[in-house]
Amino acid sequence: MAGILEQDKEIFEDGMNCLGLFLALSMHVGLEADYNNVHPHARCTVDDNIAGVYYNSEDRVSAYMGRQFELDEHWTLELGLVTGYKSEDILPMIRYKAGGLFISPAYEKYNGEENYGVVIGWEIGK
Repeated sequence: MAGILEQDKEIFEDGMNCLGLFLALSMHVGLEADYNNVHPHARCTVDDNIAGVYYNSEDRVSAYMGRQFELDEHWTLELGLVTGYKSEDILPMIRYKAGGLFISPAYEKYNGEENYGVVIGWEIGK
């Protein structure tokens, strides 16, 4: 019985240690609309699985889940699905990271035109 309780305690503690709190600052390049550039962010990482919530560029809360892939000693690729945007209920999420720097592809429909761009930012936290 003591072994089972110890195992349950380890699982609970591992789950509690997955939480990271971050703050990102971003700029939206190639897009026309006025976007939020400050993004508080909470994430749980277990192995290479990621899940979290953040305040997005449209001033809404987004939830996401996905995986991260270490590309080399500097770059990480994050792939997943995200909610909370006006255009669709669920969208693909792609983000390249190196240290605190990140870059993501972006798309908008603004005044009847489709625009493609990138979101470039810096994220701090632990």
